[in-house]
Amino acid sequence: MAFVKLVKNNAYFKPYQTKYRRRREGKTDYRARKRLVAQAKNKFNTPKYRMVVRISNRYVYCQIAWATIEGDKILCCANSKELADKYGLPGYFGLKNWTACYATGLLLARRVLKKLKLDDIYEGQTENDGEDYLVEEVEGKPKPFSVCLDVGLQTTSTGARIFGALKGALDGGLYIPHSVRRWPAAEKDQVESELLQKYIYGGHVGEYMEAMNEDDEELYKTHFAKYLEKDVDADSMEDTWKAVYDKIRETPELVKTAKKPPAVKKQKKLRLNAAQRKNRVAQKMASHAAKQEAE
Repeated sequence: MAFVKLVKNNAYFKPYQTKYRRRREGKTDYRARKRLVAQAKNKFNTPKYRMVVRISNRYVYCQIAWATIEGDKILCCANSKELADKYGLPGYFGLKNWTACYATGLLLARRVLKKLKLDDIYEGQTENDGEDYLVEEVEGKPKPFSVCLDVGLQTTSTGARIFGALKGALDGGLYIPHSVRRWPAAEKDQVESELLQKYIYGGHVGEYMEAMNEDDEELYKTHFAKYLEKDVDADSMEDTWKAVYDKIRETPELVKTAKKPPAVKKQKKLRLNAAQRKNRVAQKMASHAAKQEAE
């Protein structure tokens, strides 16, 4: 007797099929992810690394990740909060603007190369002149660390901050296939290096500070109060970011902080069964009766 394959099953007849959870939550574009993750079969289980860039309401997060059946694994990570905590960014600097994205991408690149012991071979672009840069292979040495950019659901419009992280990672020494068409100040695949250099050193923020100071000095002092506390103005903006970039190149490695164990370990009370509860009640009754007789 031949068995017939059931083609029109319950899922076939359902008028609506539920999409994946992360698709329902608007977190993952599975069409794009498939093309980022899929590896050639002749690579034999070689990880396909992605540079994941995400921007929240406060910080910038960059990671080097690769996909497995169990889920994504993280090789290295960096976030813009470290710029203020460890790399001397003074005052209440914006930790999610274009310049912060560039610095976070640079930190990630130097950190992962340090971890793979490639930092001395591939130093990247040490002079942040705004020119397009792509690391070249050194003969007789390991190849540059290659990744592809993963922007998630963020809009890839001209001048977007995610391209700041891309530029920082390129200058840091990572090999990332890219085009300059969507960079700030780019026209027909040509980059205005002077204007891009201004973005790298926070010049666009400095221009805004000068304009606000001319229009409303009181608002300027209130809005940039924490900048002024650290003696940072439009003229010293470039020097401030230069010091941050130099410190990133000196000590890019991640130093884990030792977490203190809790002072008192809380133990969860075990649930009593029926016999134990009856025994507990009997003990209380006997104790109470003994107290009454003593009185």
